[in-house]
Amino acid sequence: MSQAATAEARSDAAGEGRDFPFTVRDFDRVRRLIHVRAGIALAESKEEMVYSRLARRLRVLKLDSFKRYLDRLEAGTDADEWEAFTNALTTNLTSFFREDHHFGILHKFLQGQPRGKTVRIWCSAASTGEEPYSLAITACEAYDSLTPPVAILATDIDTHVLATAERGVYPLERVEKVSIERKRRFFQKGSGSSDGQCRVVDPLRSILSFRQLNLLDERYPMKGPFDAIFCRNVMIYFDKPTQLAVLRKMVPLLAPDGLFFAGHSESFFHATDLIKPIGRTVYRRSDHPGA
Repeated sequence: MSQAATAEARSDAAGEGRDFPFTVRDFDRVRRLIHVRAGIALAESKEEMVYSRLARRLRVLKLDSFKRYLDRLEAGTDADEWEAFTNALTTNLTSFFREDHHFGILHKFLQGQPRGKTVRIWCSAASTGEEPYSLAITACEAYDSLTPPVAILATDIDTHVLATAERGVYPLERVEKVSIERKRRFFQKGSGSSDGQCRVVDPLRSILSFRQLNLLDERYPMKGPFDAIFCRNVMIYFDKPTQLAVLRKMVPLLAPDGLFFAGHSESFFHATDLIKPIGRTVYRRSDHPGA
C-alpha cells in the first residue's frame, strides 16, 4: 500500500463516528492555509485537534463538509471567517509567571535603567493576558511603584484571547500559584455575581495596551526601539524559514542594548547573524558589543 493510500486509510478509520467527512486532502488544505495565514506548521498528529476545532465552525455556518468550508475560506470574501479559522487553530497555553526565571532577569534589567527613562516592552504573544500582566507586576516591583515608567505593548493574532486579556478578569484558580503578597497588591477578589473570580487592579491595566497583530504581516505598525521583547513559545509553531522571517522584522525593533526573551523549547542557532544568547533563553542583538 502506498504512503498516500495508508494515510487515506488511517483518516477513514479515524473518521468513523464523525459528523463530517474529513479527508487527508482536507487536512492538507487546512495545514497549508494556516501556514500561509499565521506561519503555524501543523504536525500530522494534529489531525484530530483540527477536526474537533473546525467542526464547530461547520456547525455554526450550517455547512455539511470541510470541502465547502475550505472553499469558502479560499474564495477570500469572508474576513470574519478567516479570523474565526485562525482563532480556532491558535494554541493559547499560558499562566502567570510562566518560566519565572525570565521575570527575575527583567527585574534586574529594569532596575539598571537610567532615571527618567520610559522603558518600552513588547509582549508579542499576549494570549489571555497572564504574561503581559506578569510583566507589569514585575515592573511595579522593580520600581516599587504602581505607576512605574514602563509601557507594555501586548499583541496576539487571536482576537478572542485579546478580549479576555483586556478585561483582566480570571477564575481564582488561575492565580492559585501567585504569591499571597502579589494577590493582595495586584488583584481584586470578586463577590456576589463575580464570586470565584478576580480582576487585576486598574493601575496595572494602565501600564498595558493591547493590539491585534499577525507576526507574519509584511510590516509591523509599531515603531521601536523596545527595550525588551518577549516572544516566548511562539516560534516553536513556526518552521525555520518562518522563524527567520519573523526575527528579521522583530530584531530591528529591539534597542541596541535590549533583551529578547524566548521560550524554553526554542533556540536560534540558525539566526546568529540576528541574535545571540546571553543566558537561559535570553538573547541580545548580534551587533551588540557584548553579544
